[in-house]
Amino acid sequence: MARRRHEEEHENHERWLVSYADFITLLFAFFVVMYAISSVNEGKYRVLANSLGNAFGTGAAVSASQVAPERQQAFPLRRQPAPDRQQVEALRRERTAMTAIARQIQQALAPLVKRGIVRVTQTSRGVKVEINASILFAPGDARLTAESGEALTAIAGIMKEDSHAMQVEGHTDNVPISNAAFPSNWELSSARASSVVRLLADNGVAHERLTAVGHAENFPVGPNESTEGRLRNRRVEILILAGLPEQATEVPLAPEDAVN
Repeated sequence: MARRRHEEEHENHERWLVSYADFITLLFAFFVVMYAISSVNEGKYRVLANSLGNAFGTGAAVSASQVAPERQQAFPLRRQPAPDRQQVEALRRERTAMTAIARQIQQALAPLVKRGIVRVTQTSRGVKVEINASILFAPGDARLTAESGEALTAIAGIMKEDSHAMQVEGHTDNVPISNAAFPSNWELSSARASSVVRLLADNGVAHERLTAVGHAENFPVGPNESTEGRLRNRRVEILILAGLPEQATEVPLAPEDAVN
């Protein structure tokens, strides 16, 4: 009798696909559960839990109330309500008021604005009046000069009947100072801001509306490597704070309001 030929069994090289498919399925289920927990909806969570329980043969249903409160609020959805008509109108009125104040100050200080010593800008915070320290103080001093009185008195005359809060910020360049009166630029910038606040208060602006802040050299507007940059960095900024600040970028005055 002829011998029966035994056929060689070929090794199945695709068996790894079964394990890979199981792994991908479990990984997908894991991310579905994580997503469901991150923003819990009780109805959807119950359906998902029951489905997973039935799929894995446990039959155990879990309610959203069994989840820890911190997990239910892990990624809460926040929706900013759209402003209503009254809010929009209030914002419009406040912005108009800020523009009117900026125009008055710019007109009152027109000669200084033309010389580049004073800059008036309308910002998201309100109105910013930047005054170069060269007309306000002698070098290394916090006592106001005679020339500064006219400019600051004009601002006080415009603002004394107003109700907006005012924040005066003192700034210096990065050249260190150390003497008996001012151990550092912090003391110098704070003292200069306080001197301006005191003059505004003496000229009719209510004390409770005023705040003095010293920033030293931390917020330069020009390069401290140049003489011109250091000159501009030595300044005082008077911020007239809007009652309803808008989230907007700095907006220059309209061309017809600019002083040439």
